[in-house]
Amino acid sequence: MKLPPGAPAPRPGRSNASVARDFMRLAFQLESGRSLPVLSRFEGPITLRTTGLKPGPASERDLAILLRRLRQEAGIAITRVPSAQRANITVEYLPRRALHRAVPNAACFVTPGVESWREYLSRSALAERDWTALTRRSLITVFIPADIAPQEIRDCLHEEIAQGLGPVNDLYELRDSIFNDDNFRTVLTGFDMLVLRAFYDPSLASGMTPETVAARLPEILARLNPAGQALPDPPALPPTPRIWIREIETALGNPRPGPQQVAAARRAVRIAREMGWNDNRLGFSLYAFGRLVLNRDSGLALASFSQAEAVFLADPETRIHAAHVAVQGAAHALSSGNPREAIRIADANSPVALRAENASLLSTLLMLKAQSLDAMGRSGEAEIVRLDALGWARYGMGSVSEIRQRLAEIAALSPPRKRRSLQ
Repeated sequence: MKLPPGAPAPRPGRSNASVARDFMRLAFQLESGRSLPVLSRFEGPITLRTTGLKPGPASERDLAILLRRLRQEAGIAITRVPSAQRANITVEYLPRRALHRAVPNAACFVTPGVESWREYLSRSALAERDWTALTRRSLITVFIPADIAPQEIRDCLHEEIAQGLGPVNDLYELRDSIFNDDNFRTVLTGFDMLVLRAFYDPSLASGMTPETVAARLPEILARLNPAGQALPDPPALPPTPRIWIREIETALGNPRPGPQQVAAARRAVRIAREMGWNDNRLGFSLYAFGRLVLNRDSGLALASFSQAEAVFLADPETRIHAAHVAVQGAAHALSSGNPREAIRIADANSPVALRAENASLLSTLLMLKAQSLDAMGRSGEAEIVRLDALGWARYGMGSVSEIRQRLAEIAALSPPRKRRSLQ
């Protein structure tokens, strides 16, 4: 198993004025659109424990790296304590089947006011789970399946612990943050760490109104991120309307998509164009539509992927988004008898996947490269690349059966076999 380094994130490359705008929307709104009346956060040192099933050693390492990054990059005084000791934050690992039986559409989630899965299932704690009723945080629990790939556990740790500490909202218009339901970014970014550092700045406190926080943010960000003072402030992207979000949720909400999901993705693309968007939301709409129609109309899917990639490549902040789309381009090149082009695409995007610490994406790109080398008769080179891919796949995909399935899908791409979707 190959493990990502867990390196610190670079500072955000945008103005403090834009950070402040997004901070306010992240801190004072829920994903549902409901407003939060006051700022809530933990006050004083924060403790964290893990309970339930035992994840693998990679997940233990990832949690340690995350806590170190939160201390160093966000300035948050957070420490791990033994499982038997009460803590402000509990991370409970449980079987995936149990989590999905209770919350079918959640990969993992965070909730306030409870300390265990049993307590969460009890209806007696419903009132304590309302984020809008909080004026100060003292107790939250993160629920994560233990029987998923190490990368998926890490992704859950990053997003859910971060949301338990700070923003509980996700914004589709954010390109440089994990606080975005498109899931292109999976580890805390420089923007995310700056938001968390500002969240826990001594100038703020639990119970403050949005007006008070907004008035203090400029001074806080100028102190925490002086480079952001001199950067230009581009026009703010318009908020994402609920109608587009509903179409995207419908399009991607079924593991076995059918005509209803395709129609929803098509409507999402239309809405994005009618809104005049040329940002990551248009790219995401096109990417989602392409994936859904790939096995129905490959020509339409490839055109959609090409348009999505062009949108993502136009913005330096969405290179990792473009790398996800590039997988489809490499697969098409391989299946069309152009292995050199598949290798070029894999080589261009593998460093992007590595910097983003996305082992699942990186392993898929390397598998495509290895299969392309095989197609060119370079079997020795192919075996070296494939072994590298398998190391990353053990972290990014987890189970041997899933890795074998991905290898078989990619092997089937070589002519004259039928092209298949890499979902």
